[in-house]
Amino acid sequence: MNDAAPAPTPAPAPRKRARVRAPELIGKGGWINTGGKDLKLADFRGRTLILDFWTFCCINCLHVLDELRELEEKHRDTVVIIGVHSPKFVHEADHQAVVDAVERYQVHHPVLDDPELATWKQYAVRAWPTLVVIDPEGYIVGQHAGEGHAHAIAKLVEELEAEHSAKGTLRRGDGPYVPPEPEATDLRFPGKALVLPGSDTFLVSDSTRHQLVELAADGETVVRRIGDDQFKEPQGLALLPDGRVIVADTVNHALRVFDPETGEVVRVAGTGKQWWQGSPTSGPALEVDLSSPWDVAWWQGKVWIAMAGVHQLWTYDPESGTVEVAAGTTQEGLVDGPAAEAWFAQPSGLAAGAERLWVADSENSALRYVEREDSGYVVRTAVGTGLFDFGHRDGEAGQALLQHPLGVTVLPDGSVAVSDTYNHALRRYDPASGEVTTLATDLREPSDAVLVGDDIVVVESARHRLTRLRLPESAVRVDAVAHRTQRAATEVAPGALRLDVVFQAPSGQKLDTRYGPSTRLIVSSTPAELLVSGEGTGTDLSRDLTLNPSVAEGVLHVSAMAASCDDDPANEYPACHVHQQDWGVPVRLTAGAASRLPLVLAGLDG
Repeated sequence: MNDAAPAPTPAPAPRKRARVRAPELIGKGGWINTGGKDLKLADFRGRTLILDFWTFCCINCLHVLDELRELEEKHRDTVVIIGVHSPKFVHEADHQAVVDAVERYQVHHPVLDDPELATWKQYAVRAWPTLVVIDPEGYIVGQHAGEGHAHAIAKLVEELEAEHSAKGTLRRGDGPYVPPEPEATDLRFPGKALVLPGSDTFLVSDSTRHQLVELAADGETVVRRIGDDQFKEPQGLALLPDGRVIVADTVNHALRVFDPETGEVVRVAGTGKQWWQGSPTSGPALEVDLSSPWDVAWWQGKVWIAMAGVHQLWTYDPESGTVEVAAGTTQEGLVDGPAAEAWFAQPSGLAAGAERLWVADSENSALRYVEREDSGYVVRTAVGTGLFDFGHRDGEAGQALLQHPLGVTVLPDGSVAVSDTYNHALRRYDPASGEVTTLATDLREPSDAVLVGDDIVVVESARHRLTRLRLPESAVRVDAVAHRTQRAATEVAPGALRLDVVFQAPSGQKLDTRYGPSTRLIVSSTPAELLVSGEGTGTDLSRDLTLNPSVAEGVLHVSAMAASCDDDPANEYPACHVHQQDWGVPVRLTAGAASRLPLVLAGLDG
């Protein structure tokens, strides 16, 4: 008998990774959620650091914040998440607006306010959201763009914990997060509102506190609060013909109905899971996934849904109990035409008129509408030109500018009031004259407005209140300003351009090819003539494009998806995950510039 202890099984060798030294963290706006302390990269040595490049207008960024919460809690003593706020809109470069957004979306980690995109440029980021993983020794070991990467990052974090624990380079302990002092207000970042019939009270979605609040006719006195644990960041509200209220339960990816008489709240659509590419787009309402429904409106016998998370409009039919896509392709941008071919960019506000459904298309800084023709529903644009142009300019609608509007309200004369959120203004579009004017300024992030007699009551989201205004007879004069997103254009050579979407399956996984190709790539451009060839849909994540040398600049729209599954032959039902991202890449054609455009979906560009 051999009493000697068996030799220990050697630990598997850590996977070899590229080692790229992480640049310093720089942001002119300073730090939030640190108790006033400025942080440097060296402060995180010994911890795994995850940089989340985000901007608060971006619905995909908000999805990623939610994706990371479980990982953040589970690895609190070894992982630090740092939000790097990188603005798209001018308003998002305002430090107080970033502070508000950090509270509004319950960001429980430090945030670096980078209004000039200094750190964004240092890390060569090309899209919101992008996640960069830095190991305990200060080297970049992973980059992921878009949504659906939490499982892959969790796996990488576990590998880094084991590797650096063995090396003695892992440091455990509390992180640098310091929560802000709570403020006592009756509402906290309210989203939408309506007047309850028969009572003249207001029902408000109190988004950050995850409730509905009924206010008295004065718009201030709290009558009751609804939904202790049912809602999660609710937004849109709409009256149904029977007097009940349908609610866009945004972060729960669901619709619920509230009965003001009984106080009962019932889920009527959505499973609670987020919709992903390949999921059903119609069917029994309680069996189909939704994605961040932001507003709802009753129009033409159905509930129309601004499905911000997938850049579409859907409908819910209470009679049949079904949902289906009504407009939009899931591609992000501004394209008019038949509903099934139209593009939206985070539609966030709806208002039903007699003949038109008005849409606040926030990321396009646009006012759009849906109307019915003999051939079916069509989508048209009243104000706005696309993803990258915004501002505050009145006048003829074709040249007028908005900045990330979230709400729209039909006025008695058939014109439309727009809650022009990032301009802190209430605007008006008159279909009869084709003119845009300004009704009121000095509002703080207005997100909705409700008509009450001759008054209009505005939801001032960032002032946490309802504000009553008399509908003005004349417009307010405002000096015109126009902006383009401050993201620098990528210089590329005219002619042949190799587009490479970089995707490396997470450790322990492989591309899922059981049912055919597991990747998809869609490419288009604005203007359309920028692309001579290479447009369209395919399964290869690399593609040869030809750029028109006579077009000086434009935007390449790239949408990529990859599905990976656990690489275990013994497992008949491996866990699978979808990774996806849409890029809008501003490009400038320059002789002698790069002839390859790499976009990292997951991994590192070799």
